[in-house]
Amino acid sequence: MKKVVTGNHAVSFGVKLARAQVIAAYPITPQTQVVELLSEFCASGKLNAKFIKVESEHSAMAACISASASGARAFTATSAHGLALMHEMLHWAVGARTPVVMANINRAMGPGWSVWTDQNDSLSQRDVGWIQIYCESNQEVLDTTIQAFKIAERVLLPVMLVLDAFVLSHTSEPVDIPEQELVDEFLPPYNLKTKLDINNPRAYGGLTNPDHYYELRYKIQKAHNEALVVIKEVCDEYQRYFGRQYGLVEAYRCEDAKVILVTSGTITSTARLVIDEMREEGRKVGLLKYRVFRPTPRELLRDILYRAQKICVIDRNLSFGHGGIFAQEIKSVLYGLPAAPPVYSFVIGLGGRDVTPKDIREMIEYTYKEEIPTESIIYRGVRL
Repeated sequence: MKKVVTGNHAVSFGVKLARAQVIAAYPITPQTQVVELLSEFCASGKLNAKFIKVESEHSAMAACISASASGARAFTATSAHGLALMHEMLHWAVGARTPVVMANINRAMGPGWSVWTDQNDSLSQRDVGWIQIYCESNQEVLDTTIQAFKIAERVLLPVMLVLDAFVLSHTSEPVDIPEQELVDEFLPPYNLKTKLDINNPRAYGGLTNPDHYYELRYKIQKAHNEALVVIKEVCDEYQRYFGRQYGLVEAYRCEDAKVILVTSGTITSTARLVIDEMREEGRKVGLLKYRVFRPTPRELLRDILYRAQKICVIDRNLSFGHGGIFAQEIKSVLYGLPAAPPVYSFVIGLGGRDVTPKDIREMIEYTYKEEIPTESIIYRGVRL
C-alpha cells in the first residue's frame, strides 16, 4: 500500500510493522512526530506495545536498555541535545549488547540555538559503538527501520538510523508500506536467550575486573566486523521480500569516473542530478553514497574510490580542530595505498543551510581544477 507520509511518520510505520514491544521517549523538535504517532498506535491498540513517557532522553535510553535485556523489542527516537543527554547510556547499550533501535533526526547542536539539520549530533557519537545508517529518502527510512531491528538482533548491537531534520522529517513523499504478514515473515519475534528472567536469574553490568574487560571490548569489535556481513545479508533478503535494495554504500556511475563525489543523507539526491548533468556534458564524474557509517565498510570504499583520480567529499558537519568527519574517514580508509587519490574535504550546509545543485557543481569543478587540495578544509557558503 502506498501512502504519502513524512520521514518522521515513515519511522513510526516502520516501528509499528516491526512490532516493537517497548517504546520510551521524550519529545524534542524535530523528532516529536515520530513518537506522537507511535503513542496513538499504542493508545488505539494498533500496536501492542508499552509506551513509556519519561522525564528525559537519558531515562528513555535506560528504559529501552532494560526492556531489551528483558527480551522485549525496544525503540526510541531523539535529536541533537536529546542524543547528547543520552551519551552515557549509549555506551551502556553497546556494553550490555542490547539491540535497541533508535531514530535520530539530525539537528545542529547549540548554541547558537538551531532546529535545522546537520550531522554533528550523530557523528559526535561515532565512537560509542552503535551501528549508524544514514538515509536519503522517506522510503529508505521506513525500510531501514525494519531492517535495523533484524540487524541489531543478529549481532546484538544497537542501531541508530539517521535522517535529516525537515528535509526528510517534515517533508511528505509517497512511501510503499509493506503488508504486515510479509514483515512478520521477514522479521520474526525477538528471542533473547540470555534475557533477564526471574525464573532463571542472571545479571547485567556487574563490576568487571581487568581480567575480563578487554575481552568484552574485543567481542564488540568482532560484532562490528560481523555486522558488515549481516547488513549485506539483511539488505539482500529485504530485496527478495520487498523488491528494494540497499547496501553499505551505493556507487553511482563510478565505473570510469575520474572524480568521485562522496555524500550522505539527502544531499545525495541533489548530487545524483548534478552527476547526471555533468555526465551528459561528457564529464567523467561519479557518486558514492555513504550509507552505513559504522561499522566502516573499509574494503568496499577502497574498491570503489581507489579507481578514481580525485575524491571530493561533502561534509554537513565539522569536527572542530580537525575537519569534515566523512572526509576524515575516507582519508583513513585510503591511507597506505600506493598513489591513493587526493581527498578534497568540503564543509557546507551547517545549521540547515541549503546545499544546491550549483554548490555541488562548484565543488566538483574545484576538485577538477586544483591539482591537489589547497586547504585542509574547504568551506563553501560562509558569509563573513
